Amino acid sequence: MTSDQSTAAGVPESEIAPRVRAVYGPEDLSSVPAFAGGFINFGYWEGVPLDRPLTDEDRVRSERGLYRRVLRTLPGRGSAVEVGCGLGLGSALALEEFGFGSVTGVDIHPEQLERARRANRSLLERSPERLRFVPGAASRLPFPDGEFDALFSVEAAQHFPDLAAFARESARVLRPGGRLAVTSFFLPEGGEGRAEALAERLESFADGLDVAHPLGTLVSALAEAGLAEVSAESIGAQVWPGYDHFLAGAGLPVAWPRNFLGAYRDGLLDYYVVTARRPALC
Repeated sequence: MTSDQSTAAGVPESEIAPRVRAVYGPEDLSSVPAFAGGFINFGYWEGVPLDRPLTDEDRVRSERGLYRRVLRTLPGRGSAVEVGCGLGLGSALALEEFGFGSVTGVDIHPEQLERARRANRSLLERSPERLRFVPGAASRLPFPDGEFDALFSVEAAQHFPDLAAFARESARVLRPGGRLAVTSFFLPEGGEGRAEALAERLESFADGLDVAHPLGTLVSALAEAGLAEVSAESIGAQVWPGYDHFLAGAGLPVAWPRNFLGAYRDGLLDYYVVTARRPALC
C-alpha cells in the first residue's frame, strides 16, 4: 500500500501523523509495560489507595474506572459509538455493563482494529449483532446521519488533528436527544500559548504523537456544531497523581512520562470530561 492509499474510510495514510501511525501500528503501544494487559489510558484513580506501591491490577482497575467515569454520563440505552476505540476493551465494557443495545468501535488504525477483534473474540462470537469494530477517522465517521444515541471517546482526542471536524461529525451521527462524552488531556483555559512549554517537557508533544489542543477549542467546536449543554469538568486530580505514582514503580526505560504530573501542577495541561447533547426535535 502506498502512502496515498486509504487506510480507513477514505482517509489517506499520509493524513495520519507519522508518530501516531507508528505508535499504534508496528510499535504497538498496548505491549509496553505501562499499558500491557489492560486499556490504553492514564486511568481514573479514585478509590485506588495511593499510600502503597501500585500493581498492574491497580492500573487496569483505574483504566476501567476512567471508562466508567465517562459512560456514567451517557443514557445507557440504544446504540453507542466509540471514536478511537483502540483495543476495544472500553467498547466491550460499555456493552456489558451499561445497557446499550449495541456498541460500535471506530479506529483509524487497521492494526488496532485487528487487535480489538482478537481481544474481544469471545464477545464478538456471542453477540455479533451487538458489537462491531469498523475503520474510520474522527473527522470522517463512516455512518449515516442520526445513527447513534450516544457517542464517547476516551483518551483519543489528543491525537485528532481537527477538533472542529470531529465535533461536526459527532453532531451529525447523533440522533436528536443523543449525548456525547469525551475525555482526554487539553491545555486549560488561559493556557493557549503553552504548547512550546509542553513540548519541552513531554516527548509525546514534541514528536507529534499528541496535539496541544486548548480545551476551549473543543468546547467551542461542539457548540458551533449545534450541540447543546456543552460542559467540561476537570478530573486531573483523579488522573495525574495516581498515574505518576504507578509510573514511579513501573521501571520505565525513559523518564519523560513522569513530567505529566509536573505539567499539570504548573497549569500547562489538565484532564477533562466534556459532555454535550444534540437538541431534540421540536
